[in-house]
Amino acid sequence: MNFFEQQDLARRNTRLLTALFLVTVVGLILITNLAVAVFLYAGDAERELTLASLGRYFSWERAGFTGLGIAATVALVAFLKWLQLSSGGKTIAEGMGGTRVLPQTRDKAERRCLNIVQEMALAANMPVPPLYVLNTERGINAFAAGSVPADAVVAVTRGALEHLKRHELQGVIGHEFSHILNGDIKLNIRLAALLKGITFIGDVGHLLMRAGVYHRTGMRRQNNEGAAALPLLGLALFILGWLGGVAAGFIKAAISRQKEFLADASAVQYTRDPDGIGDALKVIGGYIPGTLVHAARANELSHIFFGQVEHRLWQQFATHPPLDERIRRVDRRWNGEYIKRRIQHYQEQPSHPGAHSVGAGRAAIVAAAAAAAAGNVAGVQEALADAGNYRQFKDSELSPETLREFGESDIAAKSGPDATFDEPDSASEQQTGGTPTENAALPSALTRYADEPLGASALVLSLLIAPEEDIKQHQLRILSGAGVLGQTELVNTLSPAVQELDAGQRLPLLEICIPALKTMSLKQYRTFKNSVLRVIQADKRTDLGEWCLFQLLRHYLDTEFVQVKPHKYRYRRLAKVRFHLQVVLSVLAYQGSGDAEAAFKCGVDELDMPKLMLLPMEQCSVAAFSRAAHELGACYPLLKPRILKAMALAASEDGTVCEKERELVRALAAVMGCPIPNDNNSPLAEFATPT
Repeated sequence: MNFFEQQDLARRNTRLLTALFLVTVVGLILITNLAVAVFLYAGDAERELTLASLGRYFSWERAGFTGLGIAATVALVAFLKWLQLSSGGKTIAEGMGGTRVLPQTRDKAERRCLNIVQEMALAANMPVPPLYVLNTERGINAFAAGSVPADAVVAVTRGALEHLKRHELQGVIGHEFSHILNGDIKLNIRLAALLKGITFIGDVGHLLMRAGVYHRTGMRRQNNEGAAALPLLGLALFILGWLGGVAAGFIKAAISRQKEFLADASAVQYTRDPDGIGDALKVIGGYIPGTLVHAARANELSHIFFGQVEHRLWQQFATHPPLDERIRRVDRRWNGEYIKRRIQHYQEQPSHPGAHSVGAGRAAIVAAAAAAAAGNVAGVQEALADAGNYRQFKDSELSPETLREFGESDIAAKSGPDATFDEPDSASEQQTGGTPTENAALPSALTRYADEPLGASALVLSLLIAPEEDIKQHQLRILSGAGVLGQTELVNTLSPAVQELDAGQRLPLLEICIPALKTMSLKQYRTFKNSVLRVIQADKRTDLGEWCLFQLLRHYLDTEFVQVKPHKYRYRRLAKVRFHLQVVLSVLAYQGSGDAEAAFKCGVDELDMPKLMLLPMEQCSVAAFSRAAHELGACYPLLKPRILKAMALAASEDGTVCEKERELVRALAAVMGCPIPNDNNSPLAEFATPT
């Protein structure tokens, strides 16, 4: 499945939707002018229907003002709705009554689903989206929401968690991930906004009808001629809004149904298991509540769900294809029988996030680190009690050049030493199980710290600690100056074990820390991010590995805490970014063990740009690579797979892909805002995290 082509198709569908929306608005304007003329005629005590009197009820000037008012009202309402929905998937999920699942959850069903979401996000080289659960919904359903992959969330109903097996839940989550990567979530927001703009006319009509009835009963008869016509105008606008809503709903349903077929097919590719999505659909068919959702806003956003949220009498207005047709698309040998599942009468779920989060917490982690480091728990705990008296280490300020190199600005001014890591809602105990990445490659002595913000931040910082003792001590003093209780001791304890990891274990360690890091407060995140930059700059230089780690951190975490502006596409042709392509290919060519010229030529041949020249090594600085990567992010989406493929071919020219090359390609994909297709037939498959 070519996600880039599907994103381009989503943009074309948006243009088609806008055109149909404009046609609908023109129809609204015409009928509204007719309704106004009828209103004026009904309110005229000396009314007469002759050709000469038509000017009293209809004029081009009045029609123009009416049309302008209708268009402005619809556009304003649609824009306000778009602003509301574009604030991030988190807003939509919480508006539906969703509860966020924390990494420390002890609920086995939630933990299983959280692992699935993490696996698929890492395989797609995209930030792990937060997981929400609609705890009061018994129907089997799910949705993805957000405006871009970086601020997307995935939500599932309690019914889906309790009644689907792991491979079935994988199919459902894979379906939702395809909506994220295909650009459907942005299209869904625009659909909802435009529909609200049109139906708002009907809402106004309903108010006018009520107002007319009030005036008719509350005023004297002789002064009631105009008020008598008010309900007529309201009725006309109500009917008008209803007709507009029908038209918009038909458009929404037609586009949504095609997207559902594509998402089902994508889920098969994602999970590499056609039985997953197929069995999930069969379970829904044999499950009494089906996919029904009773949340207040479910009908308004019905097109973002996995299945129908309400029964539809007419299939033409259904936002999802018939269940049987969806099953046969993924399982042509289906015998027509559904899978029966009994309804689980589960206990009422907590109404606030973190209610299942129990465990050791920050104090236990600090104590464990102290015991490992000093062998004297009591003594170290006494020292930590005085941690509030840490002197503020005045490290050199980060220069503007450094901030630009990393794509940051004014970060130091927004952080502070008082951003300590508070306890979560309830403490967290060591979890059993985990993602395959966790259990297969990384030592449990490290992974047990990844479920809690302080431990996760210490693991990430440990990846940056230098092996040279003098630089390490300088970095630890920088962390002491940040004033985060217990962090310096924990980093000092963990860094030797982290430095013993193989090169191929660095990225998995970073990735399993992401969910816990997302639970930090904004102040904690700013302090953590500032500490990362200062630790990197402790030796007054930046290597590519440090740059890659920081860019991946930004890619995974920034959208959780700050409003990230989407890429503004400026380049439609690769010739416009010729120099930047030279930089990234040259940097990559020098990383491998083979011939740099041969690796560079391999990438150039893929781009079909023979005039590109391998740059001298002195022109391949980290700052130059960073600038080039961010400029390539402004290319139109259909150009980006060619760039990534050229990078992949250059990296694998010598027959092997080293970890430096893997990190560079993945960091470039992150900066460009690209998923890495999880396809074994693609040259990029070597760079995707295996599911």
